[in-house]
Amino acid sequence: MTATQQKPENTSVPLHAGRRLPVLKRLSGKLLRLTLLFGLLAEVMIFIPIIADMRVRWLSDRLNTVAAASVVLAASDSENVPQSVQNDVLLATGTKAIVLREKGASRLLAVSEMPSKVDKHIDITVTDPVTMIRDAFDTLINGGHRIIRVYGPVGDTGKVIELLTSDAPLRNAMLRYARNVALISLFISLITAGLVFLTISRLLIRPIQRMSDNMLAFAQAPDDPQRIIKPEPREDELGIAQRELADMQHQLQRTLSEQKHLADLGLAVSKINHDMRNILASAQLISDHLANTSDPAIQRFVPKLVRTIDRAINYSQTVLAYGGTQEAPPQRRRVKLRTIISDVEEMLSLDAKSEIEFKNLVPPDFEIDVDPDQFFRVISNLCRNSVQAMASDTRSDPSVVKRLTITAGQIGTTSIIGIDDTGPGLPPKARENLFTAFKGSARSGGTGLGLAIVHELVRAHGGTIELRGGDGAGTSFEIRIPDQPVSLAEWRSRRDSAS
Repeated sequence: MTATQQKPENTSVPLHAGRRLPVLKRLSGKLLRLTLLFGLLAEVMIFIPIIADMRVRWLSDRLNTVAAASVVLAASDSENVPQSVQNDVLLATGTKAIVLREKGASRLLAVSEMPSKVDKHIDITVTDPVTMIRDAFDTLINGGHRIIRVYGPVGDTGKVIELLTSDAPLRNAMLRYARNVALISLFISLITAGLVFLTISRLLIRPIQRMSDNMLAFAQAPDDPQRIIKPEPREDELGIAQRELADMQHQLQRTLSEQKHLADLGLAVSKINHDMRNILASAQLISDHLANTSDPAIQRFVPKLVRTIDRAINYSQTVLAYGGTQEAPPQRRRVKLRTIISDVEEMLSLDAKSEIEFKNLVPPDFEIDVDPDQFFRVISNLCRNSVQAMASDTRSDPSVVKRLTITAGQIGTTSIIGIDDTGPGLPPKARENLFTAFKGSARSGGTGLGLAIVHELVRAHGGTIELRGGDGAGTSFEIRIPDQPVSLAEWRSRRDSAS
């Protein structure tokens, strides 16, 4: 078992850990508390104007009762009204004195004892909300032992009735009313909070808890398809979140599967690499012996054979670089591009029966600032893909042109290399995943590693590679490689040596 296949130590949160949280720390507990709190706040906001209105109504009722009794008292001379009758009227109305004002004149209708001072004067016609609320709180906080004077009109008669009374009965009535309203408000808040909690719990909390439990379960075994969430058929935000979570889990499983395949491929290639290095070492020994022969034909091919074997050994030593580490930084130098293209052409060993024409149109004196080995891999991968694409076209029509053309030019300090073929072109899937390993292959059974390596090597040189043209036949790649910046001293040295 490889290191990537070993089962990691389980350090994640246990499944359903969220359900073992204390009730007050759960999302549902917080929701219940907030709902109850906001319900009580709403009741308090309603209670304040209600208690102020209750105070005004209590005073208005008391004033109307006194006004009705004053009709009897005003019908006769108050001096002839027995004191016992006055006391009964005052006791029945809960007042200490009753005064009737009419046309600017005041008449004392009944009095038991005249207070030494009046603590507060209340005009019943004042209905300003701020004043009503302020006076209500003043009565609740400071009332209970004060004498108040209350006055207001008697219907539409133009008369004004006044009374003097203690504010203790008013305060007691307000406290009883406040207590009853508070109990009713608390009961309503509990019922409302319960209904809101049950509704939101069913619509929101349970789906969120289900998603949370699913994510914890998926984290335990992300490769298990059974642990992918099954979205509910709902069209709100939670439904969208569930579907997006399911898509993300599917994508993650595909990525993990690809990584596992890449790890398996790395293991297989490492085994092949071990044996391949032994084979190439033997081939290198044989090539050394061939170098000592006097046959002119062999002497002509031995240098190319040695270079090819050396490149193969180098590839064998770095074959796992793509999957495990980054490519080595390019060792750039000025090289003749036409020579690299010629080496690629010889490596391809195009058979005349393939009817594929290789055209190296790079000028003999064209130089480029690259790592020769890495750029050889770039050109060879692109050319091999073109040759394989044209060779796969098995039509026997002699009019079909199969040509691979390499061109080069320069704009400023940027070298431009074109690799064009007249093959069948790239399918749409390969175009969408052009430089992605295992996805950008244009042929059945391919891995797409070639273009991925080309893209990585070109970028390491600070360059770019693009696919030109549309969806028609033929494939055309354009590589742009900027020259490596040189210091002023090196530029002067080159200028002096050239002169």
